[in-house]
Order: sequence, then structure tokens, then C-alpha cells
Amino acid sequence: MHRPSRRLLFRAGAVTVAGVAGALVRADPAHTPDSSFVTLRRQWRHVTLGFDTGADAGADAGADAGADAGADAEAGRHGVGVGFEAGAEPYRTWLAEAGRRAGRYRAAMAPGNASLWPDQPFPSFVATPGRLLAMARAYALPRTGLTGDAGLAAAVAAGIDHYRRHVYADGADPAGNWWHWEIGVPRALLDAAVLIGPHLGEKRSAALRDAVDHFVSESRLAHYSGTSTAANRVDLCVVTLLRAMLRADPGKAALAVSALSPVFRTVSEGDGFYRDGSFIQHSTVPYQGAYGVTLLDGLATLFAVLRGTPWEVVDPTVLAMVERSFAPFVRDGFCMDLVRGRGVGRKPFGDHDKGRALAAAILLLGEVAPAADRARWQAMVKGWAVRETCRPMLAAADPAFHARLTAVLDDDAVPAAPEPIEHRLFPMSARAVHRRPGWCAALSMASSRIGHYEHGNGENPRGWHTGSGMLYWWADGHADQYSDSFWTTVDPYRLPGTTVSTRRLPDGAGPAWGDTCPPGRWVGGATDGTYAVVGQHLNGLDSTVEAFKSWFFLDDAVVCLGAGISGADGVPVETIVDNRRTAAPLTTDVRAGWAHLDGHGGYVVPAGLRTLRERRGDRDYVTLWLDHGLDPDQAGYVYLLLPGASRERTAARAADPGWARVLANSARQQAVQVAALGVTAAAFWNGGAAGPLAASAPCAVLVRESSDATATVTVADPRRDLAELTVTWARPVAAVLRAGPLLADAATGDRLRLTFGPSAALEGGSATVAVRLP
Repeated sequence: MHRPSRRLLFRAGAVTVAGVAGALVRADPAHTPDSSFVTLRRQWRHVTLGFDTGADAGADAGADAGADAGADAEAGRHGVGVGFEAGAEPYRTWLAEAGRRAGRYRAAMAPGNASLWPDQPFPSFVATPGRLLAMARAYALPRTGLTGDAGLAAAVAAGIDHYRRHVYADGADPAGNWWHWEIGVPRALLDAAVLIGPHLGEKRSAALRDAVDHFVSESRLAHYSGTSTAANRVDLCVVTLLRAMLRADPGKAALAVSALSPVFRTVSEGDGFYRDGSFIQHSTVPYQGAYGVTLLDGLATLFAVLRGTPWEVVDPTVLAMVERSFAPFVRDGFCMDLVRGRGVGRKPFGDHDKGRALAAAILLLGEVAPAADRARWQAMVKGWAVRETCRPMLAAADPAFHARLTAVLDDDAVPAAPEPIEHRLFPMSARAVHRRPGWCAALSMASSRIGHYEHGNGENPRGWHTGSGMLYWWADGHADQYSDSFWTTVDPYRLPGTTVSTRRLPDGAGPAWGDTCPPGRWVGGATDGTYAVVGQHLNGLDSTVEAFKSWFFLDDAVVCLGAGISGADGVPVETIVDNRRTAAPLTTDVRAGWAHLDGHGGYVVPAGLRTLRERRGDRDYVTLWLDHGLDPDQAGYVYLLLPGASRERTAARAADPGWARVLANSARQQAVQVAALGVTAAAFWNGGAAGPLAASAPCAVLVRESSDATATVTVADPRRDLAELTVTWARPVAAVLRAGPLLADAATGDRLRLTFGPSAALEGGSATVAVRLP
């Protein structure tokens, strides 16, 4: 088990931290331990409050004012914090309101055995520590009307101590959710204590430190397991660093930094970052959009606060994951729901809130990143902000992020990066994102390693089928499609793209916290970065449904195939072509086999399409689905999704059935050929042949022919267990131009035969071979 280092080396006044594997750690001999903590406290205020501390800063009132003031130049020298003009709008209004709010909190305080505020009976894990922190911030921020107010600081100190004695006491039983005791409460209380500085007093400070040490013992950082992994581990390290700041404890500071080391490693199972960019928390839940946001924000904060101190640390793995792991799931400023776990239904537009939080963390991280990374990230975030029209980023930004984002938006030297054109497949988390001009689609699946859904703490109790092949898609102008109360009003049995049993399920069906993994192992696919074939061997949640589903992601369409659809639950099984939250007109031509939703896009469905327009709550929905009947046996489907297509283009595509030829659609193989794009692709559920392609074992194959007499053959093993794989393309090939990973042998001539070695090392990733055609 990993045990982080706590070794400290004191030489000539320097403090050097050892044991942060893979990270860049620097030591500055100009620092002494005391001055280092002055710098830390100053930079904590710079980074978290978002302003350059000056003579009017409330935190400078007190015994350490001179030392902290002397650290101003040091903080500025290392470039920490952007700062805002406190007298300019909108900051002046925001600061004044922060002061008024803090004043109301102070006036309403009425310490008693059961509460600190009468309307917040203990334990009040969130509201009471949150109000104390709001008061401390009003004390430390400029121009609040309470800046440096000793009476306000005294009220915060008394409130912290009162809460500690009645709730957060050394030796108290940590009943309920562990997170409150180890992360939420101590972070708020310690943050408030650091902001008011010496006003807490040594006796109260020592009592608070003892309480934190009781609930967040050093043993919590000794083992990387359980609830001390990934985002939770970063939060625990933030708490530990704040604890170090409160008493200038170099041992605690060293522990906070060294305990980060396992977070920086890529993993192949469990929580953390994977080589393909996946991020998992709770063992089975893709979580870039919630725990991942917390992790990235926490690391960005730590990196910025520690900069220029003996504990400075910046890790290249985290920097790489900005674009590999997080950016693919952000479109026009919102973070896609398929990586937000149980938090999807917490409130309307939560996806936009998380997108804003990611943008804030990325800009902050950019302040300590190499210049080239910072430039790309600023351009990327600027593009998100410019295109974010549903919930403009600046409108709800806190002052620190507002200042950083405003600086980027006002800088003509920073371009607004456009949406990338790409396909990103995440086989280790059963997710895919496809981006084309004017539209984007994302796919959420479940596998033997990724749960159908996560519920817990009463949240997301009806997310049962989100892993049954839910296909999200956004055309231009519809960035709020899944944002505005979608999750609280949509029919949970009819999520777009899914194949499900209509058997009624109880709220919270299946184990909690994402422990709902089905047995299917063939989940993933092959991509060359532009197009993709993605498949899911589906086993329904708490049902007998089984299906083989494939999606072929192309230029202006997604070809959707289903086969082997079976069930014995005594109820019908359905495939949901779409379920759009809209009142837009729907046009259908049953004979011609197409439907069109005005302003959204089109559907080519050769047979059996059913439609429904309904109002759920105060939201309008248009549902299109295929009914496979009661307890189907080997049912199937074929349809095309055309995001953003006009009615005319939809009708034209339906009139051209040869545009996408279905070569196979069975429980053994599913394959499509699109001659106009030079694409032939197949999901081989078993070895066999499909059109010109053949495979010796289950795999995914994508072939693309180019106009320059070259082609690429991309192969993947979604099950990640093949010792050998042979793929044959019945097409004359002159030579192999570039061999992909694992290629063991190649034969050209009248046909191409490629033999690949063991696939486990690719973790479901794709291998591409380039060839020259005659």
C-alpha cells in the first residue's frame, strides 16, 4: 500500500519535500519556515479570494500584519493571483453585498446549546460553517464595509469555537456522512480561521487544530484506498495544508504535498485517471463533471498557493489531463451529464455550472503551467465563454474567476478557439464523444467495469437506464437540451438511444454508489480520431434484456444498429430513437421512412417508428421509439440520426438507402459501409466475416479509404484480453506504410491480412495501420 513521504530536509533554512512521484518540486533557499507560512497565507487569500492583498486588506490587521504585508512583493514576484479592481463594477457591488450579508449573519448570531443561528439547528454541517466563512471573507476582502473590522473577526472566532465545542469537538462521534467531518466542515472552519489570522487566538486555534486532527488523522493520508482516493484525497490534502497554515506546521505542509503523489499516477483499475483520459471515482463511475471538477480545482488551488514556497509542486500528468480528460466533455461552456454521476438532477443548468467551474479551474491552473499550455487553455476557455449563451460565464462568476476570465476575454492576443472536430473514445469508462461542424454527440454505456448509473444520498434514484446506450446530442442552438429540468421531467424509461425493458423499477433499483455493473465485457470500439464504430453488449439493469448495439459515428450522421434484442420480463422492450425536450413541430413520412423535428434534426427509420408528444411537468417532449414487442426474441433495428439536418436533407437521405449499406446486423456481427466516405466498419461480437472484413476473434474494425490511394485500418479489442487477432480486408493492397502498435505480421497482395499480438496493454484503445492501395 502506498505510504506518502513525510521526510523534511532542513539545510541553510530551506525546506525540501521528498516523495512526490512524477511531480516537479522546487525549493527556494531564500525562505525560512516562518516566512514560508506568511507567503502561504498571503497566497491563499490571493488565490481563493481573487485579489492582490494590499494595505486595505482585512487580513493584515493583527499581530502578523507586518510580516504578511512584507510578503506582498514575494507573492507578486511569483505571479500568484490575478486580482480585480475593488472599486470597479461589478466587483464594487459584489463586495458591498458580501459585506451586508456578513453583517446580517453577525447580527443574527445567537449562540445556544442547539445552534449558532436559530434557523440552523446543529449539526448544520453546511450552513453554519458556510456563514462563518462568508463573514471571514467579508473581513478579509476590500471594500466590503467590514474590511478589517475587529468586531466581525471576533464574532467569527467566537462562532468557530462555539461550533467546535457543540458539534466539531475533539472526540465527538462522527455520525452520518464522513465527508462533512473530514472535508466539508474542517475546510470551511480552517479557511475562516486563516482569513481572520490572530483574532482566533492561540487557545481557540489549538482546540480547532486538535479537533481537525481527531477527524482527519494523518493515517487518512497513509493509505491510498477507500474514501481517500482521487478527488477525496485532494480535498483531504487541502484540509491538511490549511491545518498547517493555522500554526505554521512544516510537517503538516509536507504531508499535504507528499500525499498528493498517488493522485498523479495513471491507473488501470479503481479511482483515478486512466491512460485514455477516463476519470473514475467510486470505482465504477465516470466523474470528470463532479468529483473531477473538485480534483482539478483543488490541485489548481494547491499548485498556485504553493508556488514560490519550499513545497511548490506542479505535476505534468495533471496538466496533460486538462485536454485529454476534461475538455472532451465540455461543449460551449457546459459539462456533459454522462460524466456527472448522481449529480445530474440536483438543479437546472447544473451542467453549465460545472462547465463554469471547470473553466475557472483551468484558468487558475494555467497561471502555474508552462506558457504554451496556458496559451492553449486560455484560447479554449475563451471559445467556451464566447459560445456559452444559455448561462453566460461572467454572469454567475465569483470575483476571482470573473477577473481571470475578463482578462482573457479582453485580450485580443488570445483567440477564441473553435470547437474541435474529432472523435474521442474512452473505452475504460464506456464513454464516447463525437464532434462535427455544427453538432456533437456523446454516448453513455455500462460494462463489466462501469455501472449502469449511480444513486446515493437520495440523489438520482431513477437514473436506471443512463448506461443502456444513452445517446446525447446537441445541434447548434440547443446547448440547454438536457439542462433545463430535463432530469426531473423526462420519462426515465425513455432516454434517447437506449434499449430497455418497460418493467417498472423501484427508486434506487440496484446497489448504491455505482455498483451496478452488468456482465457485458465487449463495450468500446475503434476510432481513428475522426470516425468511429462503438458497440455495447447490453445487459439490462434488473431485467433479462440482452442486446447488441452499435453506433457508427460519421460526418453528418450516426448509424444505429441493434440486434439480438431479447427479454423475458413479461413486458415490452423498446428502443428509444430520441426523446427531445421541445415543443417544435414533428413531421413524419411513414411510407418514406423518415421523421424530422423542426430546428433540431432528422431521423431515417425504415420501419416501425412510433411517436408521442406529451407535456411532463411544465416541459414539452417529443418521443420517437421502436416497440420490439412483449418478450422479444432476436429483435433488431436500423436507423440514422441526422443532427441539425433540414427536412429536405432528411428526406433525401431516406430516399438514398444505398448511402449507408448495412453489411451485417446480428448478434455475431454488425457492420456498415458508406462508400461516399470510404468507410467500412464492423463490430465483431464473434469472429467471422461481414462484407469485405473478417476477424478471427471479437473486435472492432474501422477502415477508411482516401482519395490519394491510401487507407487506414483501425482495430481495437474492447474486451482487452486477446492473445492474438487476425483481421482480413478483401481489398488489394500494395504495401504497409505505417504499422500501429501490436502489429506482429502483415501480408499484402489481393487482400490485406493483419495479425496483432496481445491486446491487454492497449486497454481497449485503437491501433491504426496505414496502407497504400494499388
